[in-house]
Amino acid sequence: MEIAANLYLNKIWRIVWYAFLVFFSYLMLLITLQYIPLRTDVAFLRVKEEIADKLYYRVAFFSHVYTGMFILLAGMLQLPAYIRARFPAFHTWCGRVYAYGIILVTGPAGLIMGFYANGGWISKIAFCLLAFLWVAFTYKGVAAAISRNLVVHQNWMYRSYALTLSAISLRLWKWVIVLLFEPRPMDAYHIVSWLGWVGNLLIVEFYIYVRSRERFFGSQSVIPQG
Repeated sequence: MEIAANLYLNKIWRIVWYAFLVFFSYLMLLITLQYIPLRTDVAFLRVKEEIADKLYYRVAFFSHVYTGMFILLAGMLQLPAYIRARFPAFHTWCGRVYAYGIILVTGPAGLIMGFYANGGWISKIAFCLLAFLWVAFTYKGVAAAISRNLVVHQNWMYRSYALTLSAISLRLWKWVIVLLFEPRPMDAYHIVSWLGWVGNLLIVEFYIYVRSRERFFGSQSVIPQG
């Protein structure tokens, strides 16, 4: 009875989690659509007038924005165990889109944008570090997959996707902080530039730790008979 209840709660949690991802991915899509066709006079770029006309910044910005939705979706499709088990070729294909998109395009573009982040050195360091770790974690995940170390691969990709989700959590934290505390805009930006991804990493590290303990103690509970 208790096992059935746990399975039911786990199923409900997964439904809520994916509903959350789909809803906020839709909101991210609405943000992305503002920049189609190429426009530098809308939304975020309106406060970046001093740099938005620079060709290298525009290339970095639009590369980051246009590929970001595909990265978010490809990463989401990596999560369900059902897809990994039943459709391994699809899992591999989505993984390549996700990993190489980050390593070759979205991550480096984010690093360039980080150098010009609003809020001075506090925000610049946060976003540059985020971009660097995003590429590094994803690369570690790819390397582990190539060497067939699937547990390590999965853990690094969890970390990578936690940083991918900073696009959502940053905006969510900003909304919560402004609603509850009404700080000055730049103070709020400084906070969320770090909290938006450090918070995600702390959560995923705790999740990895719990899974590793379950895996270890689960294996110890099987006592050979002989």
